[in-house]
Amino acid sequence: MTLATRPYAEVIGDPIAQSKSPLIHGFWLDALGIDAKYRHKLVTADELPAYFAERKADPSWRGCNITMPHKLAALDHVSDPGNVRGTIGAINTVFRNQAGDCIGTNTDAAGFWAPIDDLDIAGQPVTVIGAGGAARAILFALSRMGVGPITILNRNPLKGAALLSTFGLKGQALPVGPAAPPSRLLVNASLLGMAGQPPLDIDLGALDPDSLVYDIVYSPLETGLLKAARARDLETVDGLEMLIGQAAVAFEILFHVEPPRDRDEELRALLAQ
Repeated sequence: MTLATRPYAEVIGDPIAQSKSPLIHGFWLDALGIDAKYRHKLVTADELPAYFAERKADPSWRGCNITMPHKLAALDHVSDPGNVRGTIGAINTVFRNQAGDCIGTNTDAAGFWAPIDDLDIAGQPVTVIGAGGAARAILFALSRMGVGPITILNRNPLKGAALLSTFGLKGQALPVGPAAPPSRLLVNASLLGMAGQPPLDIDLGALDPDSLVYDIVYSPLETGLLKAARARDLETVDGLEMLIGQAAVAFEILFHVEPPRDRDEELRALLAQ
């Protein structure tokens, strides 16, 4: 097999160099002995139409993952038979089907839920910080679990209120304040606390001892929010859990084989370097 015909997939975004997706997918490809490649690809907003047109014509291209800021805009350039636009409203994975069409889907919701699938939060109060593409996937997952009420904390509360309506959730939307409301589950779905972004300084005193704090930020892995939660002996889930979980679903879509999840600890050690 030549380099020109070697199957490949990639992650696109702007910026993109920070993405850990090539490490994750490359680790799984090597572990399974699959002769394929997974790489970064910088794609600007103006380049999206040409990118998908070119990749659709490339038989070696298996598909791509999508990160900021293209999770919404990419929907305009791919097929959407699963009505992701009408449900989650954002995509993070595109694959080519047998007919050669580029199909958009979203693995963030499944990736978010995987680490907490045994958590009984039906009817329990939940707080979600943020109202972007990741928050949409998380709220979609929560809407299927019968949680409630939900408080969305966002710089623009009107955007949060619109998301509650979109997903048929009961609750309230408020600005990000100094303290978290009482919650069985608190999720940071924003960029706050990420390296290079403003910190997320929020008091967790209103959370019960059995509350869980989930931060999807993975750079740094030990965020200020998680430090504060662990200082109160609260259960936590870090950003690598969702990152690996959504990547596992995407890997199976792109390469038609399950990744070796029995090697997650080895993968986490690699990603934490």
